[in-house]
Amino acid sequence: MSHDNAGNALVPTLADSPRRRFAPSPFRPFASHLSRLTFYLSLLGTAALTICSLTGCDSHDSRADLVVLNGAEPESIDPAEITGQLDGRIAYALFEGLLHYDRFGRPQPGIAQSWDISPDRRTYTFHLRSEAKWSNGDPITANDFLVSWKRTLLPATASEYAYIFFPIRNAEAFNEGSVKDFSAVGIKALDSQTLQVDLENPTPYFLDLCCYVTYLPVHLPSVEKYGDDWIKPGKLVNDGPFLLTEWKLNYRMRLKKNPTFWDAKNVQLETIDILPIDNAITAYNFYASKVADLILDKGLTPPSLIPELKERQDFHAAPFLGDYFIRFNVTRKPFSDPRVRQAFAMVIDRDRIVRKITQAGEHPAYSFTPPGTAGDYQPPRMFGFDPNRARELLAQAGYPGGKGFPTISYLYDNKKLNEDIAVEIQSMLWQELGVHVELAKQEWKVYLNSTNRLDYDFCRSSWIGDYNDPTSFLECFVTNSGNNRTGWSNRAYDELLTAAAKEGDPQTRLTILAQAEDILLNQGTPICPLYFYMGIQIYDGTKFGGIEPNLLDNHPFREIYRVSRGR
Repeated sequence: MSHDNAGNALVPTLADSPRRRFAPSPFRPFASHLSRLTFYLSLLGTAALTICSLTGCDSHDSRADLVVLNGAEPESIDPAEITGQLDGRIAYALFEGLLHYDRFGRPQPGIAQSWDISPDRRTYTFHLRSEAKWSNGDPITANDFLVSWKRTLLPATASEYAYIFFPIRNAEAFNEGSVKDFSAVGIKALDSQTLQVDLENPTPYFLDLCCYVTYLPVHLPSVEKYGDDWIKPGKLVNDGPFLLTEWKLNYRMRLKKNPTFWDAKNVQLETIDILPIDNAITAYNFYASKVADLILDKGLTPPSLIPELKERQDFHAAPFLGDYFIRFNVTRKPFSDPRVRQAFAMVIDRDRIVRKITQAGEHPAYSFTPPGTAGDYQPPRMFGFDPNRARELLAQAGYPGGKGFPTISYLYDNKKLNEDIAVEIQSMLWQELGVHVELAKQEWKVYLNSTNRLDYDFCRSSWIGDYNDPTSFLECFVTNSGNNRTGWSNRAYDELLTAAAKEGDPQTRLTILAQAEDILLNQGTPICPLYFYMGIQIYDGTKFGGIEPNLLDNHPFREIYRVSRGR
């Protein structure tokens, strides 16, 4: 899943103050920085009014049990449309699938209380809870899943994540239009409480897929009645642990505990406010001044503060299945030439980036799939830092010493971390190749639109595994994948992914996937991995619990609780 989040700042940041910069010094205790922060916040009179209105300081609105800094304004909460992590976090709070991930990243029974798997591991039969209801009181049936999944797979829906259903028999053919009759797809409602799913091949991670956001059911009568407005408060009918009671753009979303949720007794929080802030300094100001309780997105921690924050009890970091990388638009010159792409990749010093900029303990990435995914997958290693070879390749492509190289731009979205990395990459390319790169910063939604339309030269990207298997990474770059966004296509790569899907022996399957990844990294090179992520959350562990490190960086709101209330 593409997981970088951005949005609009709600108050001025410290960086906006003339001749001032909030930069921690290693020679001062952190308390002094908080005092300095408090001083600056005291100057922001109008910001204080905004803060009060956000958190219910006045008598007309109570403060939520949990105030979360999640990142940018969500693109959508429609499971068929969601492509980003921050949108998914909200969707998981509003909708419940057959299964759900717990706070340790493990699949648990959801609307399906149990399931049977056939001996050939191609047929799954799910038995639904009779007590499960939609928020309007309608019972949840097997047909709700069937019609929801059909909606996502319909070509007219144009869901970018429709491919995640492709392990199901004939799902891909239906999505592509070669199979017209949905009854040929391996999804059957045997009765109101029994859903049967037939797979093309044994899929060891299928139960994980059943947790995933695209598999979440929607209340189709509401979708048909309200059209695009069905996701708005007052119209949304959902089946998850929380209800959406307020959604004011660039202001906040408020969630309230859903009393009709099948597991409501184990949901501890009554209300949650989600604030759409993408600026890291602003986000930390909100947290430090106790406006917010939880910084949840990895990009909302100011890089300059990380060395000191790592020493604090409220800083929580752990590795997870995700990486930060560069995409090259292979449909545009000069990146239509793989030698140019490889030359660029060979002069990017990953160690310098993690040492100088990210500083949270990230490991440089020389593969797209993190080593150890699915337990023991060992990906091939991409070529490393090699400026001499890079200059040779660039000369072979017709640009000796960078002469005659066209004007290009590097696209990134408006986070301070992304800007810092962009400046570093710009410097490396000039220093080693004599290539001048212009930097292009865009607001998150505009950036997404640009990458989707391939309206860029090369750009920063990130990916977080949707489930713990290499295919969650490698399927991104299959021809025509909605997550490809590079224009790259390689028949041998596609065929290897297909062969891996049909392979029954687990170790042979991983070997085939490694062969495919070698083509991606060392032959086609439509991407350049930079580093593997560290998940970062900032919160007071003496006040909140239920947040645990896990490989998917998934922290469901349903499991978060106030320590004083217990669990």
